[in-house]
Amino acid sequence: MDFYVILGVDRAASNSDVRRAYRRLARKYHPDINPGDREAAALFRRVAEAYQTLSDPERRYHYDHHGTTPAPASDGVEFEGFDFSVSSSGESASTFGDLFADVFTGQVSGKGKGAQSVDLHVTLNLEFEQAIRGGEYEVTLTRVARCRACRGSGLRLVAESMCAGCSGTGQSRWTRGHMVFSRQCNHCDGTGRRRHSPCDLCRADGLVSRTEVVLVDLPAGIENGARVRVAGRGSVGHRAGLTGDLYVTVVTEPHAFFRRDGDDLHLLLPVAVQEAALGARVEVPTISDRVRLRIPPGSQSGQRFRLREQGAPSPRTGKPGDLIVEIQIVLPSVLDERSKELMRELAKIDNENVRAGLWKA
Repeated sequence: MDFYVILGVDRAASNSDVRRAYRRLARKYHPDINPGDREAAALFRRVAEAYQTLSDPERRYHYDHHGTTPAPASDGVEFEGFDFSVSSSGESASTFGDLFADVFTGQVSGKGKGAQSVDLHVTLNLEFEQAIRGGEYEVTLTRVARCRACRGSGLRLVAESMCAGCSGTGQSRWTRGHMVFSRQCNHCDGTGRRRHSPCDLCRADGLVSRTEVVLVDLPAGIENGARVRVAGRGSVGHRAGLTGDLYVTVVTEPHAFFRRDGDDLHLLLPVAVQEAALGARVEVPTISDRVRLRIPPGSQSGQRFRLREQGAPSPRTGKPGDLIVEIQIVLPSVLDERSKELMRELAKIDNENVRAGLWKA
């Protein structure tokens, strides 16, 4: 069970938030308040475990990044006696249930399930020709990565000094009412010396968010909607999670006159009436150059011609597809009487019914 879920706080909760949540739950589930209630007692033990881990910065860091709580060398709580020289008021004058809640919080190691790696998804917009050529393209993204300053540990080595948590004694002391208790200091593991400090750059989280430019290698001929995986360029999961992958979805802008179908390109080629009737050689654009196409005499509108290996390269094999040219006969603009007369003369010579047999009764 997630300690944050047990206490009902989020992962950014402060120590004060953790303590308030713990005290509220301890008053609700403490065995002194629920005598004989085994379920309440079990819940209290979980609450106590969660509080003891999340209230200590180093144990909380270890839990967040490794999913476990390190067992201290000694978890025994010692009663040192009574101190009647201090005033027993305010927070120190708490109920007997609060006394047990603070003192008898068993330290139990537990395994937590580390977060899965986090994959990132971005869209890369390319012009038609860029997708045909392929190559390296830049993608800007924001990802969560391990802190370089502390190498993802959340702690940085510092000059050895006296532990401020226990004033170098190795024991932490506190009072409840007039009773004084002590246990091994969790900040220095009872040594009285501190050798690490929380990393300022990542605030002891071990992870930082940063914006990066990633080069994505695209194969020539990549198609619209294709997705490319860049391994290890996603975000790092929490609790020592692995680094995810980056998935780039390619969106290709439509071309002015080419239409792609698989590895083949299609082109609609305007052809004059006389060119279709008498035949001609016309210049046809390809994706990289221009070639000449022979139009046979008597060609009809909609007729297709295939130019081998003039299409898009296959992103899998590199072999280019074909260019399929469909001719579209364009009628001349009749502007003067001479043009009209020639058309009337053509109609007398060729009076074939071009719609014959299309609509049979």
